[in-house]
Amino acid sequence: MGYRNLQECVKELERTGQLIRIDVETDPYLEIGAIQRRVYHAEGPALLFTRAKGCRFPLLGNLFGTMDRTTFIFRDTLRVIERLVALKINPTAFLRDPLGHLGIPRAALHLLPRHVSDGPILANHTTLDQLPSLVSWPRDGGPFVTLPQVYSESPSRPGFRFSNLGMYRVQLSGNEYAPNQEVGIHYQIHRGIGVHHAEAIARGEPLKVSVFVGGAPSMAVAAVMPLPEGLPELSFAGLLAGRRIDMICRPDRLPLPAEADFVITGTIDPNRTLPEGPFGDHLGYYSLAHPFPVLTVENVYHRADAIWPYTTVGRPPQEDTTFGAFIHELTGALIPEVLPGVKAVHAVDAAGVHPLLLAVGSERYVPYEEERTPRELLTIASAILGNGQLSLAKYLFIAPHEDEPPDIHDIDGFIRFTLERADWRRDLHFHTRTTIDTLDYSGTGLNEGSKVIVAAAGSPRRELPGELPVGLRLPDGFSAPRVCFPGVLAVQGPAFPGYRDCVTPDMERFCAGISVDDPLNRFPLVVIVDDSDFAARTLNNFLWVTFTRSNPAADIHGIGASVRCKHWGCDGALVIDARIKPHHAPPLEDVPEIERRVDELGAPGGPLHGII
Repeated sequence: MGYRNLQECVKELERTGQLIRIDVETDPYLEIGAIQRRVYHAEGPALLFTRAKGCRFPLLGNLFGTMDRTTFIFRDTLRVIERLVALKINPTAFLRDPLGHLGIPRAALHLLPRHVSDGPILANHTTLDQLPSLVSWPRDGGPFVTLPQVYSESPSRPGFRFSNLGMYRVQLSGNEYAPNQEVGIHYQIHRGIGVHHAEAIARGEPLKVSVFVGGAPSMAVAAVMPLPEGLPELSFAGLLAGRRIDMICRPDRLPLPAEADFVITGTIDPNRTLPEGPFGDHLGYYSLAHPFPVLTVENVYHRADAIWPYTTVGRPPQEDTTFGAFIHELTGALIPEVLPGVKAVHAVDAAGVHPLLLAVGSERYVPYEEERTPRELLTIASAILGNGQLSLAKYLFIAPHEDEPPDIHDIDGFIRFTLERADWRRDLHFHTRTTIDTLDYSGTGLNEGSKVIVAAAGSPRRELPGELPVGLRLPDGFSAPRVCFPGVLAVQGPAFPGYRDCVTPDMERFCAGISVDDPLNRFPLVVIVDDSDFAARTLNNFLWVTFTRSNPAADIHGIGASVRCKHWGCDGALVIDARIKPHHAPPLEDVPEIERRVDELGAPGGPLHGII
């Protein structure tokens, strides 16, 4: 059986040498977050901070810091989930009619939460100012709950069947929030709580919301799972925990997890927002202050032995990278069931997850053609961009499985495969004036930007160069060409001058100054950057710079570009302007003084010696 609560998990991890205690005083302001990031990158243990400065409660970091530890935590239930996936059992149908599914594995009974009248979470009341004030980055707007489980129910259909449990940002104080009375709830577009909030607004009534922290480790994973509509996250949490989740149910109140460590309860006013943020986020930049819903707090509960789990986010990879990998391991086999024709999808973590998707699909529309061209792939690409959180992607590279592309986790190999085959006159398909990730500031406004599909099929059209051509010349102001990997060239450009009706003057000049027969066009993809040495130094640098700093409709250019029947394409190289623009959010940067303090903890005699 899985862990009932966080205390059982911590005890087992410590017993097996997968957790260490940090018994020296550490500061929740910047230092504890920096320690967790450093230990994560060292593939180190989970961390229990017992002497957090000014804090009554121990903090738990890096719980999901490695795939091995995450798999260990859920070792008792992974095979059961694999079996249910293999049997293609529909959990939603089971919830509608449990008695009609008596022949399925007994573990499916864990999909149903268990109603109880009391539990450890009701042991104590406290106030917001007594909770750990964790600040991860110096420009953050205040302390945040970084592993929250935000629970809501449909106002028109209350009950767990139409509930949502999501990991949405929770700001505990700062900005204009009334101390000890209000917290910010930041949820991005296409999130389940948004459906409930819209219902409450339409009904003109407050939305009841609770924020759970801690409890069974399966609850945190369930809160980030991209589950199909109709399957409550609480059900998946029970399946992953190997036991039904105990929920304290009282009249006219939302249920509470009996084994949670902390719960904040309250209501969201349908007519009120306040500025939330900034916050250092998973794209590697600050998401800035914007109006978001406000939770008016009614109660703050905690169990007697409460532990505050936390993570920090920033430029990938971070601990949430492990979440993504674990989710793929659990749900990857279901992709063809949810999206027919799709063989595999990979949201590239190093590019900030949503900015770049790689996909493999079927190409069966005209099997008798001598040369395969993207046809069914375009239908499949549209389905991907119309499905759940995948709809937030900006760049989608898709190839047919009939051409045997590399594994989608071989990122540069997959991109090279696409670049060998892409016909820039035909294979680019733009979606303009559409939605993108709330946290992505490369677009035309909050939640607004564009997308592009790069669909390539058939035999290779070109060989990809791995070295600079002899005699390469660049237009004035552009310099330092560097090969990122075969077929991709980074060029250092001048500081971004601004747009003029979605056209950048110096990019017009760059493209006009290179003829279609110029040797530069041997590289099918050219990326204009602020620092070409940095962009070409590692694959992760290339992915981060290129896909977090560009908006396809505004920043894709081409040598010999033209529009034919409203379809944009180019005869020469595709050119992406991935320079920092004035409207972009500032990138996250480590604080040297804090990093020196972390270094001291890793010195001989320090608690992290031999780990970092």
